[in-house]
Amino acid sequence: MNQAVEFIFQILILIFSVVIHEISHGAVAYAMGDNTAKEEGRLTLNPLKHLDPFGSVILPTITYLLGGFIFGWARPVPYNPYNLRNQKYGPGLVGAAGPLSNIIVALVFGALIRFSGALALPPQFLQIAIFIVFLNLILAIFNLIPIPPLDGSKVLFTLLPSRASDLEIFFERYGLIILVVFIFFLSGIILPIAAFLFRLITGFAF
Repeated sequence: MNQAVEFIFQILILIFSVVIHEISHGAVAYAMGDNTAKEEGRLTLNPLKHLDPFGSVILPTITYLLGGFIFGWARPVPYNPYNLRNQKYGPGLVGAAGPLSNIIVALVFGALIRFSGALALPPQFLQIAIFIVFLNLILAIFNLIPIPPLDGSKVLFTLLPSRASDLEIFFERYGLIILVVFIFFLSGIILPIAAFLFRLITGFAF
């Protein structure tokens, strides 16, 4: 696969993955009583409804040119936590839905890789499936980091006792700064975790 074709495939896979991620947030919110995403036309697989010019196009292009691997995001699907029937656990479930969708995608394509011999899948498909699994694992791990505005923070705040509200306020206020520090100094731990999970799911080393 030449470089131009590889870049196009990676962009398409990224868009597919982040769109599934965002739709999952909206679908769970809708199932729990919030119609915000549906009313704004975001419960659709149409990528044009979800693409973020920077996160879905510019950043992936930059990361590919710098390191040969693509990373990015889509526009967040809006929801109103006050409309959720379960006020205690609802926000955490909505937050967890995005990373969980990426994990499910990784498991499905990982199973195809693991049983590729028996299924007689062509090498070209395996190359695409490998990237799908690894990218979705990275998206899931990154978004589960418990730092606002990432999804993991919503899960964390749901599990924290009410007496920890000061900690939640602190994280909400300084979350972006903490996240930038994490990306610069600690983001290197994501790739080894993703590689371990990739090997666990597929049976192959990345």
